[in-house]
Amino acid sequence: MTGWAIRRLLQALVTFVASLLIIFFVMRIAPGDPLVRLDTNSPMDPEQVRVLRERFGLDQPFGSQLWNWTRGAVHGDFGTSIGHYPETVGRLLSTRLPASLILGGTVLLLNFSAGVWLGVLQARHRGGRVDRWLTRVSVALYAMPAFWLGLMLIAVFSLEWRLFPAAQMHDPFISPDAPWTLRLTDLLRHLFLPAVTLSAATIAGTMRLQRTAMIQTLREDFVRAARARGLGESRVVWRHAWRNALFPVLTLFGLSLPLLVTGAVFVEYVFNWPGLGGLAADAIAGRDYPLLMGTAMLVTAAVLLGGVITDFVQHALDPRTRPR
Repeated sequence: MTGWAIRRLLQALVTFVASLLIIFFVMRIAPGDPLVRLDTNSPMDPEQVRVLRERFGLDQPFGSQLWNWTRGAVHGDFGTSIGHYPETVGRLLSTRLPASLILGGTVLLLNFSAGVWLGVLQARHRGGRVDRWLTRVSVALYAMPAFWLGLMLIAVFSLEWRLFPAAQMHDPFISPDAPWTLRLTDLLRHLFLPAVTLSAATIAGTMRLQRTAMIQTLREDFVRAARARGLGESRVVWRHAWRNALFPVLTLFGLSLPLLVTGAVFVEYVFNWPGLGGLAADAIAGRDYPLLMGTAMLVTAAVLLGGVITDFVQHALDPRTRPR
């Protein structure tokens, strides 16, 4: 077990380094000049452009740029943002990360609590009215663009009924010294629409995956044996079948961990949510190389961490996956 764990961690580390190298290379060969956005604000003469290229290291060979970025990243210095100069990448990421964690954590909680329960409910009533109705709803949600759903929710709940704010994360007129209950209520009101939008767009996949795994598990012999012993249906479903049907959902949960880092780019743009997703999209549009590498590093780390956590949890819960 120890040898497997070490090999799995080394594999994740090698994948992490290789992914960053590929991203760094692809960004450099992609068309576009990161100084173009700066030039649109106030036209620069050739001397100013030369100075900026030297300042950001854009005049150096590819190998030197890679070495300088790697050396700085090892020491926690991810460079200075080109589009948000003179802000450092580390400060931008640390400022936006809490908002992404709040949105992503809420979405994951809603997605996998409601999605798992609804998937089990469908499996228990397979072919019935509840199953058919939930199948139609899940297919509709899966096919619905998240940004369109967000715009519709804004039109109804913000503009028409005026129940929830349409954008941002806080009310600018509420003082930071206000009572925590007031600030928490304000945060939840701003969080409601983007969280519902992103959850509705992701919960359908969890429902369908849990339904399929649960239907297969309910056909197993150990489930029939549990029913033959006279156990109640709820105990058979949740204590015996569900624990064995959970592993595909655990894998999906691990792959969904990047939501904690980026949320969804389109959803953040629609609701002007100050998270990392909007920051990453802005960096891509402006060819902000240092900021792109910083966000790419966080996303890559979240993906690999999710995979490692999923493997360790499956090994802990399922003896069949443990190495002999």
